[in-house]
Amino acid sequence: MNKNILLCGVGGQGIVLTSKLIAAASMAKNIPVMSAETIGMAQKGGSVFSFLKTGENLYCPMFSEGTADLIIGFEPAEAVRMLPYLKADGTVIVNSHPIMPVTAALNGGAYNGGEMIAYLKANVKNIFVLDGDEICRKIGSPKVLNMVMLGAAVKSGCLPFTLDEIKETVQKTVNPKFYELNCKALDEAEKLF
Repeated sequence: MNKNILLCGVGGQGIVLTSKLIAAASMAKNIPVMSAETIGMAQKGGSVFSFLKTGENLYCPMFSEGTADLIIGFEPAEAVRMLPYLKADGTVIVNSHPIMPVTAALNGGAYNGGEMIAYLKANVKNIFVLDGDEICRKIGSPKVLNMVMLGAAVKSGCLPFTLDEIKETVQKTVNPKFYELNCKALDEAEKLF
């Protein structure tokens, strides 16, 4: 079964690595996959997003608005910005902690992540909101938000993997000295749902 997945957030949140892990886990299960990232302003806290397509007859990693099965939003405003891509019965998994976008910082505008979460809850039937930053504090590292978000997506049933399969992929893909910490973050997903 084909699946369209969109990951979005800001630079430094680990979106590109998460996309690569989903692609690698797909390939390990012989699921065809294509991906494309946009990371233009990533170093400066700008928008980062990644399109992934899995399934048969893939010709391009990009997909049209209204066709995403899953949006993994690492930052609430970015999830709202990408919401037009979600299909009517699609799912959003979003981190509730806001990071002021560069555009708001430059023009002195105010930014309230709570308003973004309220908007998402009002407009998405299948939504999972988690405080990824609080989970990272509990684990002891702000660098594992991507693993928390990936674990949540797996645990929600929106991705065709088990946490153990993702851990195997992490072991093969990520620097070994971070394996235990990443697994700890993935295991937090068991407590989310």
